[in-house]
Amino acid sequence: MKNERTAAITGGASGIGLESARLLGQAGVALVLLDRSDRVHEVAASLRSEGMAAEAVVADLSELADVPEAARRMAALRGGVDILVNNAGVHPKVDGRIAGFEQIVLEDWEFVFRVNSTAPFLLCQALLPAMKEKGWGRIVNIASRAGRTLSPRAGTHYSASKAALIGMTRKLAGECAPFGVTANCIAPGQVETPLARTSSPEVLAEAARRIPVGRLGDASEIASAVAYLASDGASFVTGAVLDVNGGESML
Repeated sequence: MKNERTAAITGGASGIGLESARLLGQAGVALVLLDRSDRVHEVAASLRSEGMAAEAVVADLSELADVPEAARRMAALRGGVDILVNNAGVHPKVDGRIAGFEQIVLEDWEFVFRVNSTAPFLLCQALLPAMKEKGWGRIVNIASRAGRTLSPRAGTHYSASKAALIGMTRKLAGECAPFGVTANCIAPGQVETPLARTSSPEVLAEAARRIPVGRLGDASEIASAVAYLASDGASFVTGAVLDVNGGESML
């Protein structure tokens, strides 16, 4: 039935988050988009104009004290959350470049971990009990190829935070599996997103040359993986890390 389930998607105003929302919404899932940008209200309105049920919440996930309240607000908008997509992520740069290991300052390390690892942990903690009580739930965490293997295009803080997200997801999957709730990760390679576009055209072109399929990924291709893991058809898939990277994981 249309809008029988609700998906909460962080970083929902653009990129992978927006494309995931659009694909889920087209399948009849109600949407709650969270983003730190006020633009998320315009995005939700646009999705409603396309016939989808969409609401918006503005919150900064780097402010960890505010995360439980953000979760409460998301759940209240539609009477609960059945699908949680932890997509929001940060990757700070210094003068447009990825900081080397020795150049990363503690402030940036902690900022990256707050958004990429700790906020997803807190959102899962807040929304999981209702999923378990219902006997159905889907948690999809957007990790990164950088959390799986060496990536010259990623900073150590980013790689470490995404590896932590993968480890958390596996442990969560083991604990919530008996309750009909699955937890999985997607590890994208280089994808055309606002975050990726903070790199120079030369860096992006070099990245494309290293990918076996010969191009960067599209956010909609990651969204297709999100939609699968959020579906009834993926009920036997949990604790998995799905690589969507144009074949880079083969190298």
